[in-house]
Amino acid sequence: MPLDAYPVRTSVAVSDIQRAVAFYEGRLGLTALWSGPSARITGGGRVYGSGGGPALNVYQSVTAGKSEATLATWYVADLDQLVDELTAAGVEFARYEGLEHDARGITERAGGGRIAWFRDPDGNTFALEADV
Repeated sequence: MPLDAYPVRTSVAVSDIQRAVAFYEGRLGLTALWSGPSARITGGGRVYGSGGGPALNVYQSVTAGKSEATLATWYVADLDQLVDELTAAGVEFARYEGLEHDARGITERAGGGRIAWFRDPDGNTFALEADV
């Protein structure tokens, strides 16, 4: 059976689960649907909901922050408002050389629309995108 018949969830490694909880729950406003062990770490994992179901698995690991690629993207209706809210909560938006960003850190997306990137405390990169 093809994989497109099943839900998919992104997994993100972090170096300190308590610091990650402060960021993902405190700054991003995500709600943990599940909390439990990760490998041998009691309470080392969280599954966060987004868009009506489980979407993001965050777990403590020595591999945290090793990828510079965007690990997950939220597709949002009002990018300006969400960037403003997250900035007020202490989230810093990344700027990349060679791209023109506005004062908020938003840039035009290839193919149309707009995008803004941010990183968690381990340097894991995430994006917010809007079609307008």
